[in-house]
Amino acid sequence: MSLKTRIALSLPAPTGSVADTIAMARQAEALGYDDIWLADAGGLDAFTLSPMLLEATESVRLGIAVVPAYTRTPAVMASTLAVLHQAYPGRFIPGFGTSSHAIIEGWHGLSLDKPLTRMKETVALLRSMLAGEKTDFSGDTLRSKGYRQAPTEHAPIYLAALRSKMVETAAEISDGVILNLFPRSALAKIMEHVAIGAERGGKDPSDVEVVCRHMVVVSEDKAAARDAFRAGFVGYYATPVYNKFLEWAGYADAAAEIREGWAAKDRERTAAALPDELVDEIAVIGSPDECRELMRWYAGAGIHTNIISCVYPTPEVLAATVDTFAAENFSF
Repeated sequence: MSLKTRIALSLPAPTGSVADTIAMARQAEALGYDDIWLADAGGLDAFTLSPMLLEATESVRLGIAVVPAYTRTPAVMASTLAVLHQAYPGRFIPGFGTSSHAIIEGWHGLSLDKPLTRMKETVALLRSMLAGEKTDFSGDTLRSKGYRQAPTEHAPIYLAALRSKMVETAAEISDGVILNLFPRSALAKIMEHVAIGAERGGKDPSDVEVVCRHMVVVSEDKAAARDAFRAGFVGYYATPVYNKFLEWAGYADAAAEIREGWAAKDRERTAAALPDELVDEIAVIGSPDECRELMRWYAGAGIHTNIISCVYPTPEVLAATVDTFAAENFSF
Protein backbone atom coordinates (compact mmCIF):
# COMPACT_ATOMS: atom_id res chain seq x y z
CA MET A 1 0.00 0.00 0.00
CA SER A 2 1.32 3.43 -0.91
CA LEU A 3 0.27 6.08 1.59
CA LYS A 4 -0.65 9.52 0.34
CA THR A 5 1.65 12.41 1.24
CA ARG A 6 -0.54 14.97 2.95
CA ILE A 7 -0.32 18.63 3.96
CA ALA A 8 -2.27 19.68 7.04
CA LEU A 9 -2.97 22.74 9.14
CA SER A 10 -2.70 22.77 12.93
CA LEU A 11 -5.58 24.17 14.99
CA PRO A 12 -7.09 25.65 17.21
CA ALA A 13 -6.78 29.22 15.98
CA PRO A 14 -4.19 31.36 17.78
CA THR A 15 -6.97 33.48 19.28
CA GLY A 16 -8.36 30.51 21.18
CA SER A 17 -11.79 31.25 19.71
CA VAL A 18 -14.15 28.46 18.65
CA ALA A 19 -15.58 30.65 15.88
CA ASP A 20 -12.09 31.50 14.58
CA THR A 21 -11.10 27.84 14.68
CA ILE A 22 -14.14 26.83 12.62
CA ALA A 23 -13.36 29.62 10.15
CA MET A 24 -9.74 28.43 9.85
CA ALA A 25 -10.89 24.85 9.25
CA ARG A 26 -13.15 26.00 6.42
CA GLN A 27 -10.34 28.15 5.03
CA ALA A 28 -7.91 25.23 5.12
CA GLU A 29 -10.31 23.04 3.16
CA ALA A 30 -10.95 25.80 0.62
CA LEU A 31 -7.19 26.25 0.17
CA GLY A 32 -6.71 22.57 -0.57
CA TYR A 33 -5.25 21.29 2.68
CA ASP A 34 -5.75 17.54 3.08
CA ASP A 35 -6.11 17.52 6.87
CA ILE A 36 -6.66 19.64 9.93
CA TRP A 37 -5.06 18.49 13.18
CA LEU A 38 -5.98 19.66 16.65
CA ALA A 39 -3.79 20.00 19.68
CA ASP A 40 -5.30 18.86 22.98
CA ALA A 41 -3.25 20.64 25.63
CA GLY A 42 -5.73 22.75 27.53
CA GLY A 43 -8.02 25.55 26.46
CA LEU A 44 -10.32 24.31 23.73
CA ASP A 45 -11.05 20.62 24.19
CA ALA A 46 -10.18 18.68 21.04
CA PHE A 47 -12.86 16.02 21.36
CA THR A 48 -15.55 18.67 21.78
CA LEU A 49 -14.22 20.67 18.83
CA SER A 50 -13.86 17.69 16.49
CA PRO A 51 -17.52 17.19 15.51
CA MET A 52 -17.96 20.95 15.11
CA LEU A 53 -15.09 21.10 12.62
CA LEU A 54 -16.08 17.92 10.81
CA GLU A 55 -19.61 19.24 10.44
CA ALA A 56 -18.33 22.60 9.17
CA THR A 57 -16.20 20.95 6.46
CA GLU A 58 -16.93 18.42 3.75
CA SER A 59 -13.99 16.14 3.13
CA VAL A 60 -10.85 17.08 5.04
CA ARG A 61 -9.54 14.52 7.47
CA LEU A 62 -9.31 15.62 11.10
CA GLY A 63 -6.76 14.31 13.58
CA ILE A 64 -5.83 14.99 17.18
CA ALA A 65 -2.16 15.16 18.15
CA VAL A 66 -2.28 14.30 20.89
CA VAL A 67 -4.80 13.22 23.50
CA PRO A 68 -3.00 12.56 26.81
CA ALA A 69 -3.59 8.92 27.69
CA TYR A 70 -3.71 9.64 31.42
CA THR A 71 -6.52 12.20 31.50
CA ARG A 72 -9.42 10.07 30.20
CA THR A 73 -10.19 6.46 31.00
CA PRO A 74 -10.18 3.94 28.12
CA ALA A 75 -13.95 3.46 28.47
CA VAL A 76 -14.54 7.20 28.09
CA MET A 77 -12.19 7.35 25.11
CA ALA A 78 -13.72 4.27 23.44
CA SER A 79 -17.25 5.64 23.71
CA THR A 80 -16.10 9.00 22.33
CA LEU A 81 -14.32 7.33 19.41
CA ALA A 82 -17.40 5.27 18.62
CA VAL A 83 -19.46 8.43 18.12
CA LEU A 84 -16.88 10.19 15.93
CA HIS A 85 -16.03 7.18 13.79
CA GLN A 86 -19.69 6.32 13.17
CA ALA A 87 -20.71 9.90 12.46
CA TYR A 88 -17.71 10.73 10.24
CA PRO A 89 -16.35 7.44 8.86
CA GLY A 90 -12.85 7.66 7.45
CA ARG A 91 -12.39 11.30 8.45
CA PHE A 92 -11.24 11.10 12.07
CA ILE A 93 -7.81 10.11 13.41
CA PRO A 94 -7.30 10.02 17.20
CA GLY A 95 -3.68 10.33 18.28
CA PHE A 96 -2.77 9.38 21.84
CA GLY A 97 0.38 10.14 23.79
CA THR A 98 1.82 10.17 27.28
CA SER A 99 2.12 13.98 27.21
CA SER A 100 4.58 15.56 29.66
CA HIS A 101 5.21 15.96 33.38
CA ALA A 102 4.11 19.61 33.19
CA ILE A 103 0.68 18.65 31.85
CA ILE A 104 0.00 15.32 33.57
CA GLU A 105 1.52 16.05 36.97
CA GLY A 106 1.30 19.85 36.99
CA TRP A 107 -2.04 20.62 35.34
CA HIS A 108 -3.94 17.46 36.20
CA GLY A 109 -2.32 16.39 39.47
CA LEU A 110 -1.79 12.84 38.21
CA SER A 111 1.32 10.66 38.17
CA LEU A 112 3.07 10.05 34.86
CA ASP A 113 3.97 6.46 35.77
CA LYS A 114 5.21 3.71 33.43
CA PRO A 115 4.47 5.62 30.21
CA LEU A 116 5.41 2.81 27.82
CA THR A 117 3.28 0.30 29.71
CA ARG A 118 0.42 2.79 29.96
CA MET A 119 0.38 3.28 26.18
CA LYS A 120 0.44 -0.47 25.49
CA GLU A 121 -2.39 -1.12 27.92
CA THR A 122 -4.42 1.83 26.65
CA VAL A 123 -4.24 0.55 23.07
CA ALA A 124 -5.04 -3.01 24.13
CA LEU A 125 -8.13 -1.88 26.00
CA LEU A 126 -9.29 0.48 23.25
CA ARG A 127 -8.94 -2.25 20.60
CA SER A 128 -10.96 -4.64 22.77
CA MET A 129 -13.67 -2.09 23.53
CA LEU A 130 -13.96 -0.91 19.93
CA ALA A 131 -14.30 -4.55 18.86
CA GLY A 132 -17.35 -4.88 21.13
CA GLU A 133 -15.70 -7.27 23.58
CA LYS A 134 -16.66 -7.33 27.27
CA THR A 135 -13.67 -6.19 29.29
CA ASP A 136 -11.84 -8.32 31.82
CA PHE A 137 -8.48 -6.60 31.99
CA SER A 138 -6.04 -6.18 34.86
CA GLY A 139 -2.70 -4.65 33.90
CA ASP A 140 0.08 -2.79 35.62
CA THR A 141 -1.48 0.64 35.00
CA LEU A 142 -5.11 0.01 33.97
CA ARG A 143 -8.04 -2.18 34.98
CA SER A 144 -11.48 -2.66 33.45
CA LYS A 145 -14.11 -5.32 34.08
CA GLY A 146 -17.56 -5.69 32.62
CA TYR A 147 -17.56 -2.80 30.13
CA ARG A 148 -19.00 -3.40 26.68
CA GLN A 149 -20.15 -1.21 23.80
CA ALA A 150 -21.35 -1.92 20.28
CA PRO A 151 -18.47 -2.71 17.90
CA THR A 152 -17.02 0.07 15.77
CA GLU A 153 -15.32 -1.04 12.56
CA HIS A 154 -12.22 0.47 10.97
CA ALA A 155 -11.32 2.70 13.92
CA PRO A 156 -7.65 3.70 13.60
CA ILE A 157 -5.49 4.57 16.59
CA TYR A 158 -2.28 6.59 16.28
CA LEU A 159 0.39 7.02 18.95
CA ALA A 160 2.84 9.83 19.61
CA ALA A 161 6.44 8.87 20.24
CA LEU A 162 9.83 10.41 20.90
CA ARG A 163 12.62 7.96 21.73
CA SER A 164 13.36 4.47 20.41
CA LYS A 165 11.16 2.25 22.62
CA MET A 166 8.05 4.37 22.22
CA VAL A 167 8.63 4.85 18.47
CA GLU A 168 8.93 1.08 18.04
CA THR A 169 5.86 0.44 20.19
CA ALA A 170 3.82 3.00 18.26
CA ALA A 171 4.76 1.43 14.94
CA GLU A 172 4.11 -2.06 16.27
CA ILE A 173 0.69 -1.69 17.89
CA SER A 174 -0.90 1.39 16.31
CA ASP A 175 -1.84 2.54 12.82
CA GLY A 176 0.36 5.64 12.76
CA VAL A 177 3.30 7.27 14.53
CA ILE A 178 3.13 10.95 15.51
CA LEU A 179 6.42 12.85 15.79
CA ASN A 180 7.18 16.29 17.17
CA LEU A 181 10.04 18.72 17.84
CA PHE A 182 12.93 16.58 16.62
CA PRO A 183 16.13 17.88 15.03
CA ARG A 184 16.24 16.96 11.35
CA SER A 185 19.52 15.11 11.81
CA ALA A 186 17.68 12.60 14.02
CA LEU A 187 14.96 11.71 11.52
CA ALA A 188 16.85 8.84 9.88
CA LYS A 189 17.40 7.29 13.32
CA ILE A 190 13.72 7.71 14.16
CA MET A 191 12.65 6.10 10.90
CA GLU A 192 14.89 3.10 11.62
CA HIS A 193 12.95 2.50 14.83
CA VAL A 194 9.64 2.92 12.98
CA ALA A 195 10.74 0.09 10.68
CA ILE A 196 11.85 -2.12 13.60
CA GLY A 197 8.50 -1.69 15.35
CA ALA A 198 6.44 -2.20 12.21
CA GLU A 199 8.24 -5.42 11.36
CA ARG A 200 7.84 -6.65 14.92
CA GLY A 201 4.11 -6.11 14.49
CA GLY A 202 4.08 -8.06 11.23
CA LYS A 203 3.60 -4.97 9.07
CA ASP A 204 5.29 -3.46 6.08
CA PRO A 205 6.93 -0.28 7.47
CA SER A 206 5.61 1.65 4.47
CA ASP A 207 2.05 0.93 5.67
CA VAL A 208 2.56 2.79 8.97
CA GLU A 209 1.59 6.42 8.53
CA VAL A 210 4.15 8.85 9.97
CA VAL A 211 2.72 12.20 11.08
CA CYS A 212 4.66 15.28 12.18
CA ARG A 213 3.58 18.67 13.48
CA HIS A 214 6.17 21.09 12.08
CA MET A 215 6.80 24.41 13.80
CA VAL A 216 6.72 26.79 10.83
CA VAL A 217 7.30 30.52 10.41
CA VAL A 218 7.17 31.92 6.89
CA SER A 219 9.01 35.22 7.33
CA GLU A 220 12.11 37.01 6.11
CA ASP A 221 12.78 38.09 9.71
CA LYS A 222 14.46 34.88 10.81
CA ALA A 223 15.84 36.36 14.03
CA ALA A 224 12.37 37.25 15.30
CA ALA A 225 11.04 33.85 14.22
CA ARG A 226 13.82 32.02 16.08
CA ASP A 227 13.16 34.08 19.19
CA ALA A 228 9.47 33.18 18.95
CA PHE A 229 10.38 29.49 18.72
CA ARG A 230 12.66 29.76 21.75
CA ALA A 231 9.98 31.55 23.75
CA GLY A 232 7.42 28.89 22.90
CA PHE A 233 9.48 25.73 23.18
CA VAL A 234 12.56 26.05 25.37
CA GLY A 235 10.23 25.19 28.27
CA TYR A 236 9.33 21.93 26.51
CA TYR A 237 12.97 20.92 26.34
CA ALA A 238 13.33 21.65 30.06
CA THR A 239 10.77 18.95 30.92
CA PRO A 240 12.21 15.47 31.61
CA VAL A 241 10.50 13.86 28.59
CA TYR A 242 11.72 16.34 25.98
CA ASN A 243 15.08 16.96 27.66
CA LYS A 244 15.91 13.26 27.43
CA PHE A 245 14.64 13.26 23.85
CA LEU A 246 16.95 16.13 22.87
CA GLU A 247 19.85 14.24 24.43
CA TRP A 248 18.85 11.05 22.61
CA ALA A 249 18.66 13.00 19.35
CA GLY A 250 22.34 13.93 19.64
CA TYR A 251 22.27 17.21 21.56
CA ALA A 252 23.40 16.18 25.03
CA ASP A 253 25.26 19.44 25.72
CA ALA A 254 22.25 21.58 24.79
CA ALA A 255 19.95 19.36 26.86
CA ALA A 256 22.21 19.69 29.92
CA GLU A 257 22.47 23.46 29.54
CA ILE A 258 18.70 23.82 29.20
CA ARG A 259 18.13 21.60 32.22
CA GLU A 260 20.62 23.49 34.39
CA GLY A 261 19.52 26.93 33.22
CA TRP A 262 15.88 26.12 33.90
CA ALA A 263 16.66 24.73 37.35
CA ALA A 264 18.56 27.94 38.15
CA LYS A 265 15.56 29.97 36.90
CA ASP A 266 17.92 31.71 34.49
CA ARG A 267 15.65 32.11 31.49
CA GLU A 268 18.25 33.98 29.43
CA ARG A 269 20.76 31.17 29.86
CA THR A 270 18.10 28.58 29.08
CA ALA A 271 17.05 30.31 25.86
CA ALA A 272 20.68 30.71 24.79
CA ALA A 273 21.06 26.93 25.00
CA LEU A 274 18.95 26.77 21.83
CA PRO A 275 21.35 28.51 19.40
CA ASP A 276 20.24 29.55 15.93
CA GLU A 277 21.74 26.43 14.38
CA LEU A 278 19.71 24.11 16.60
CA VAL A 279 16.51 26.12 16.18
CA ASP A 280 16.97 25.82 12.41
CA GLU A 281 17.39 22.05 12.82
CA ILE A 282 14.02 21.77 14.55
CA ALA A 283 11.81 24.50 13.11
CA VAL A 284 10.92 25.43 9.54
CA ILE A 285 11.80 29.12 9.20
CA GLY A 286 12.38 31.30 6.17
CA SER A 287 10.96 32.50 2.90
CA PRO A 288 8.04 30.69 1.25
CA ASP A 289 10.42 28.88 -1.10
CA GLU A 290 12.76 27.88 1.73
CA CYS A 291 9.90 26.52 3.80
CA ARG A 292 8.37 24.64 0.87
CA GLU A 293 11.75 23.07 0.07
CA LEU A 294 12.12 21.85 3.65
CA MET A 295 8.61 20.40 3.65
CA ARG A 296 9.41 18.43 0.51
CA TRP A 297 12.58 17.20 2.23
CA TYR A 298 10.56 15.89 5.16
CA ALA A 299 8.20 14.09 2.80
CA GLY A 300 11.12 12.55 0.95
CA ALA A 301 12.61 11.40 4.26
CA GLY A 302 9.50 9.44 5.22
CA ILE A 303 6.94 11.83 6.77
CA HIS A 304 3.55 11.11 5.21
CA THR A 305 1.41 13.75 6.91
CA ASN A 306 3.06 17.13 7.39
CA ILE A 307 1.19 19.46 9.75
CA ILE A 308 1.84 23.19 9.50
CA SER A 309 1.82 24.88 12.90
CA CYS A 310 2.59 28.60 12.80
CA VAL A 311 4.51 29.42 15.99
CA TYR A 312 4.77 33.18 15.42
CA PRO A 313 1.13 33.96 14.75
CA THR A 314 0.91 37.65 14.04
CA PRO A 315 -1.92 38.04 11.54
CA GLU A 316 0.58 38.79 8.74
CA VAL A 317 2.90 35.85 9.47
CA LEU A 318 -0.01 33.46 10.00
CA ALA A 319 -1.56 34.47 6.68
CA ALA A 320 1.77 34.09 4.87
CA THR A 321 2.38 30.68 6.42
CA VAL A 322 -1.08 29.33 5.61
CA ASP A 323 -0.91 30.72 2.05
CA THR A 324 2.55 29.23 1.41
CA PHE A 325 1.15 25.69 1.62
CA ALA A 326 -2.15 26.27 -0.15
CA ALA A 327 -2.68 23.90 -3.05
CA GLU A 328 -2.20 26.62 -5.67
CA ASN A 329 1.25 27.38 -4.23
CA PHE A 330 2.52 24.00 -3.06
CA SER A 331 2.59 20.35 -3.93
CA PHE A 332 4.84 17.45 -3.01
